[in-house]
Amino acid sequence: MLAPFTAGWQSTDLHPLVIEKSEGSYVYDINGKKYLDSLAGLWCTALGGNEPRLIDAAVKQLNTLPFYHSFWNRTTKPSLDLAKELLDTFTATKMAKAFFTNSGSEANDTQVKLVWYYNNALGRPEKKKFIARANSYHGSTLISASLSGLPPLHQKFDLPAPFVLHTDCPHYWRYHLPGETEEEFSTRLAKNLENLILKEGPETIAAFIAEPVMGAGGVIPPPATYFEKIQAVMKKYDILFIADEVICAFGRLGTMFGCDKYNIKPDLVSLAKALSSAYMPIGAVLVSPKVADVIYSQSNKLGTFSHGFTYSGHPVSCAVALEAIKIYRERNILDQVNSIAPKFQEGLKAYSDSPIIGEVCLA
Repeated sequence: MLAPFTAGWQSTDLHPLVIEKSEGSYVYDINGKKYLDSLAGLWCTALGGNEPRLIDAAVKQLNTLPFYHSFWNRTTKPSLDLAKELLDTFTATKMAKAFFTNSGSEANDTQVKLVWYYNNALGRPEKKKFIARANSYHGSTLISASLSGLPPLHQKFDLPAPFVLHTDCPHYWRYHLPGETEEEFSTRLAKNLENLILKEGPETIAAFIAEPVMGAGGVIPPPATYFEKIQAVMKKYDILFIADEVICAFGRLGTMFGCDKYNIKPDLVSLAKALSSAYMPIGAVLVSPKVADVIYSQSNKLGTFSHGFTYSGHPVSCAVALEAIKIYRERNILDQVNSIAPKFQEGLKAYSDSPIIGEVCLA
């Protein structure tokens, strides 16, 4: 059997694990062997593997309108309904518009284009560089892999792109100086970030992108006062803040969004994964009024906003996402996370004395 290329593919692996079916928190391979899907797919199947309401939502929409696009002043009701739902649900700061993609990678690609469009419209053609963080993960397309701070995503791909800069990873346990408190560590990282901005020229820096809790780079929560200090630097130099909520959104941290937990007030937000509990591919970008108003004005001058994907706002994906959000609310998923998390954390602490465990990380 010829296996497809997959992320993490090894040249010596001739027998990939082939998953055949799912059931709640478990998956089964083609030989009937059962596995606990402890990573929830790739941080995404938040409602398990066989939620009938999500399947029914997809089937109902397939029987009504299996596809229509969102180009040329056309769209679908599920797309409109989901946009409103997301704008109402995200309350960390006001958002004005939602733009749909097919993945988190496409969402972060779109972020770069929106920010460039925004600064061009404001007559700031030099303000184009992005700052991300070492060990961060923002996707695997050309631009989103460039934003990511993981070397394997760059090696032999001629990445990162030259407009992307990387600053410190906020991993206190691994990178703090002897005797340095979390707050002192955060102060030092914010100062390093400011020095990078000054070195490059604030007039060239367009945006800073960050996950509320770093995911693929090691599940790293921010140290005390980190985002408070980072946001102050962004505001000082008129740099947009992009919150990459692809992993953290929809209850993973015990709040609906990571921004709620860490008091982040972003200008733009990226969503995907648990948005549909991964039953259908979908991602989204939320845009603040500050950015949306400029984009709207510029698009009116040009006569069009020329960005989109064939499957942007796919009606089946949107219908499933709407049902997923409804289930999160009805089943009080946030209460469930906050109830289970302390027990899980206590269990992890039992391993803290092991000589091969460096840190038991509690968000």
